[in-house]
Amino acid sequence: MARIGVQAMMLKESVAEIGAYATLARIAEIGYRAVEVSQIPMTPENTAELERARDELGVQIAALSVNVTAPGGVPVDALDTDFAKIVDDAHRLGARHLRIGMLPLPAMGSLDAVLDFARTAEEYAQRLAAEGLSLYYHNHHVEFARIDGAHLLDHIVEASPTMGLEIDVHWVARGGLDPVRTLRKYAGNTAMVHLKDYRIGMLPPSAFEHLSAGDHAAFMRDFRDVVQFAEVGEGNLDFASIVPAAVDGGAEFLLVEQDELYGRTVWEALQTSHDNLVALGFGDLIAGTAATTA
Repeated sequence: MARIGVQAMMLKESVAEIGAYATLARIAEIGYRAVEVSQIPMTPENTAELERARDELGVQIAALSVNVTAPGGVPVDALDTDFAKIVDDAHRLGARHLRIGMLPLPAMGSLDAVLDFARTAEEYAQRLAAEGLSLYYHNHHVEFARIDGAHLLDHIVEASPTMGLEIDVHWVARGGLDPVRTLRKYAGNTAMVHLKDYRIGMLPPSAFEHLSAGDHAAFMRDFRDVVQFAEVGEGNLDFASIVPAAVDGGAEFLLVEQDELYGRTVWEALQTSHDNLVALGFGDLIAGTAATTA
């Protein structure tokens, strides 16, 4: 059964302020019943509250976030130092999926570095499989650079066949590819999909102030920066086609995510995405009562 939930990167400030349980209670009030844990420290307190939210609110823990190695300054457990803890947390919360949120920053410099990362991830994916857990990789746009006749993402897939994919449709579009065709390409290997819209905003007033002042370079910076993240259904992506393609490709969780809110609250943004998905006919997937999208 596929289920639409929330990517908890959006909830990190709320968790820090009111705690994980109260935060998940708020998303449950909107109607979501699944969450992917990201950028939330897996402290004993947070883990206990996530477990309580699962048991009392029925909020499923879709996945936990991990890194291969500790990335300084980011609250993510690392497979090289926290392997046993990660496995214990996942089993305690009933989360069968673990996900790597992005390439290590130093690995973005060359194909060799990307392949080194992928081979190391493959070793951990095999170790996790022995523990009944699956490892997935989340893309941004950099993975669609073409090197030696293939996208970086394809090099990662080839070097790490045990690791599956978490496709982010916004970053696919920002990488110049079609989300539906990409989901079909990786069908059977994609257990999770990020539902994140792609909006072209209007030029800000500052752009025209730069123009009046003769600062053409500053105007062009504003011109290039009109690409925005958006609530699902408020941008240009075709979610009426994306959601069925994700489900048909075997995705178990479709997670609503928005990296920047442009003055709105996270609750307003999540409500808008929820309402638009319901209007598109996907309410049963949010409630977790339908396996397909008709």
